[in-house]
Amino acid sequence: MRIVARAMLSVFAGWIAASCLTAAAVHAVPVYPAADPDPFYAAPRNLSAHRPGDVLAVRTMPPILLFPDTVVTLIKFRSTNSTGKPIAATTTVLTPGNHVSDGPLLSYQHMINALGTRCAVSRELYTTDPTMVIREAPALNLVLRRGWTVALPDHLGPTSAYGAARLGGQITLDGIRAAQRLSGLGLTHSPVAMAGYSGGGMATAWAAAMAPRYAPELNLVGAAEGGVPMNMVTMVRALGYSPHPAFGLAMAAAIGLEREYPNRLPVSAQLNTAGMAVRDRMANSCTNEILAAGAGHSAMEFAKSANLAADAQARRVVEENSLELYDGVPKTAVFEWHSPVDALLPVESIINTMHRYCRAGTRVHTELVPSPDHLTTAILGLPAATIWLADRFAGLPAPSTC
Repeated sequence: MRIVARAMLSVFAGWIAASCLTAAAVHAVPVYPAADPDPFYAAPRNLSAHRPGDVLAVRTMPPILLFPDTVVTLIKFRSTNSTGKPIAATTTVLTPGNHVSDGPLLSYQHMINALGTRCAVSRELYTTDPTMVIREAPALNLVLRRGWTVALPDHLGPTSAYGAARLGGQITLDGIRAAQRLSGLGLTHSPVAMAGYSGGGMATAWAAAMAPRYAPELNLVGAAEGGVPMNMVTMVRALGYSPHPAFGLAMAAAIGLEREYPNRLPVSAQLNTAGMAVRDRMANSCTNEILAAGAGHSAMEFAKSANLAADAQARRVVEENSLELYDGVPKTAVFEWHSPVDALLPVESIINTMHRYCRAGTRVHTELVPSPDHLTTAILGLPAATIWLADRFAGLPAPSTC
């Protein structure tokens, strides 16, 4: 996984530049995941009649050995995609045995590097595949023992649109709404915090920034976001296109963005025969399968053209999913951690975004972790993030490094 972490952002940038920022005369049809065989995940016919965050269906799930003394509830709710259309999304709520009514609610967004809906966290919680276990379980158990309820949204949405960061923010906020609207969970008046790292940090950071406009009624007390890629445009401009063992994740991100923006980001129209074959192989895949399909390849092997002249429409999609370029700012306090020598991230974009938040009056605490390894930074920063979240739930004033 460390190889994956070191490579994911650079190869993503290379793929977008080579295959997406090129004008396309013919729009090939995007590839979507296979229909989910479980009717619970299907969108109801009257979806547009519901408000974002309205509960559509509820299922009490079997106990999970990873989370002892915890009740598991799967919620289907109404959310909104990146074009403003209604969608059905899901979140899994873990309620600890020592839960009290209106106690703390933590929405945790974890990294979902996948194109198949079977790879969503609501599925992974019950998988027997040892490569798909929830590795965050020990940390989540610690906060569950504190009496916090934990919500785990499937933040890639119903088409598993890996790479669509704004979508992840909206689904996260609507998942919180749904958990609070389901009266049986005892969360109606709960203080809410959010957390996530890397891809999960993107969903968290977007949710925090969009909340004042998208979900202003939520009582958000804090957002802990680590290792967040803040500017996809900068990554496209700065990073290279060489073959890489983790290229599959880059191609998966391009495919996921095409699913969310099929008319504006026609990735499939830029693929040659070999690229289309790999695309189809990845269409329902989880992380390990995606890595295997793309290992050692590069964008230029699968693109029809080497013309990198920027297509304005495609570039706007990338810009719209770049938090540094979004004009909204969080009203809730932010704990942000990253390594100043992280080999993956354009750190300057993180600094610029946090400075903008500070100028707007947001309470921002930045924690610098001196590790060049992306995943190690996640682990080293998590204890401080958890303490910070506990203080927000306790009502203590948020510190600031602005």
